[in-house]
Amino acid sequence: MAYQKLGRVSSARKALLRDLATDLIINERIETTEAKAKELRSVVEKMITLGKRGDLHARRQAATFVRNEVANEESGESAIQKLFTDIASRYEERQGGYTRIQKIGPRRGDGAPMVIIELV
Repeated sequence: MAYQKLGRVSSARKALLRDLATDLIINERIETTEAKAKELRSVVEKMITLGKRGDLHARRQAATFVRNEVANEESGESAIQKLFTDIASRYEERQGGYTRIQKIGPRRGDGAPMVIIELV
């Protein structure tokens, strides 16, 4: 199987990845478990690749996955706009590998391995 199930049914897994991808686009750095970060990496890399393409079809494809949240309160910029203007232009010369995963140790309580996933 090419993906992890993360202990969820498919609809809950897709909702989790949508929320994490949107948060990563807005904040550019989030803390989560290692398994979730490894799944999130492939999703976010595809979204950034769509952002680099920049045409209307790519924007609509990204809009079906990324949630419609405000990324910047002052300018009213949404997460989709930030993806296509700020983030895509930053990685114009890069051919992949847009994210970095850093291990930070186990979570207190259940001992789950925690990581920080961020945009490079």
